Amino acid sequence: MYQALVTSLTRIIEEASEEVLTVYNDAEGIEVDYKGDDSPLTLADQRANDVIVRGLQTLDFSFPVISEENKQVTYENRKDYKYYWLVDPLDGTKEFIKRNGEFTVNIALIKGNQPVFGMVSVPVQNKIYWAIQGQGAFLLENGVTKKLQANTFSIKDKGLRVVTSRSHLNEETKTYVAQLNEPTFVPMGSSLKFLILAEGKADVYPRFGPCMEWDTGAAQIIVEEAGGKVVLTDNLNQPIVYNKENLLNPHFIAFGRIK
Repeated sequence: MYQALVTSLTRIIEEASEEVLTVYNDAEGIEVDYKGDDSPLTLADQRANDVIVRGLQTLDFSFPVISEENKQVTYENRKDYKYYWLVDPLDGTKEFIKRNGEFTVNIALIKGNQPVFGMVSVPVQNKIYWAIQGQGAFLLENGVTKKLQANTFSIKDKGLRVVTSRSHLNEETKTYVAQLNEPTFVPMGSSLKFLILAEGKADVYPRFGPCMEWDTGAAQIIVEEAGGKVVLTDNLNQPIVYNKENLLNPHFIAFGRIK
């Protein structure tokens, strides 16, 4: 079932990415609105969301959609979802506005409370990452598909590469990193922070700031299928779960292939 989705989802996410790039490359500049929580919203968010939601509705697998840019479904109505799509049509809107290229388009399929399929595109780099539960994680770049494998390391190793947010570095993160052995920092925006773990280009991503389920769903399974894990800071054996009453994620740490 999930393998059959790869072609369809690739088409949908490529179309959404084209919409994002059209706005990004607009010589007139990027117009920014703000939501009720003061988070930024651009025309790219809205256009990509329209493409994705419309595309998902045409699939043979007809599941509900939870998207950052849709009106939110009440917990009473969604708590019994067996499957649903979890979408962030433009993760890294702040990076998009800064024009640094570090933004992504994210689509995950959640079964119960765990992602079983995830696809993430990086529009500026023309890359598409995806993963299927039990079947591995992959990267499509320049027409070539390769399997991803996270780096293997021990948490006591010297010089671990720690991914940090360009927009959300805080004291809790600094305290965690201070416990490591001469780590190096890899600043990165959006769900790219997970993707470079999956590619083996970084080792640890501690997240002690707020983010939502749609920010992590697709990228989480890519890291997991590359051999890594995404777990709670207060329980390193517990992965993030989904479709909670409150869609805000708890603090977590993403690791590569830790020994």
